[in-house]
Amino acid sequence: MILKRIKVDMSTGEQTNCYIVADEYTKEAMVIDPGGNVDKIKNMISVLGVNIKYIYITHCHGDHIGGVDELKKTLGGQILIHTIDERGYQDESVNLTYFIGLPNPEIPIDSRVNDSDIIHVGNLEFKVLHTPGHTKGSTCLYSKEQKMLFSGDTVFRGTWGRTDLPTGSLKDIIRSIENKIMTLPEETIIYPGHGKSSMVKEEGPIYLNLKGNQ
Repeated sequence: MILKRIKVDMSTGEQTNCYIVADEYTKEAMVIDPGGNVDKIKNMISVLGVNIKYIYITHCHGDHIGGVDELKKTLGGQILIHTIDERGYQDESVNLTYFIGLPNPEIPIDSRVNDSDIIHVGNLEFKVLHTPGHTKGSTCLYSKEQKMLFSGDTVFRGTWGRTDLPTGSLKDIIRSIENKIMTLPEETIIYPGHGKSSMVKEEGPIYLNLKGNQ
């Protein structure tokens, strides 16, 4: 497996993690959350010598979709997002593209995903986990074989995603993390939408403590 992280700069001064994951044998690749800096993404794709099969969007916020149009137009790939967040993907009142100075995406979604769907990238297999809370249609991608989870903005190192934005819910995000993520094998590596990676065993105590205080 090939895995690369690209830090995408936002006008807010923050960075979004864009991931390229590829099968080193078939050269099929998936780009996760191309929020911008598309030249950097395209250069890495070229260096790796892989072909984009999917552009996967973990949720519809502007800092995760800002580069979708340009990437799709130049390198192709099917755009995937959860059924619920497709509604917010081109709705600036939900995706907040205007807030960070990005244009609303013009290219529509190619396919919608739902909980427990399986996505194949060459010989790699990923399971879609619907994890509402940051947005209603937030998802994570889990590979049992590779012991890895792309968590979008559902869970970060030491904390969870914001729930004060459109369609967010604190109750839902905690439930998603407890029931969908903390139940994964503790050696699972978490690759979040912002910041450094972590592991399920490192984040677990936070949510055990939350249960103890409820």
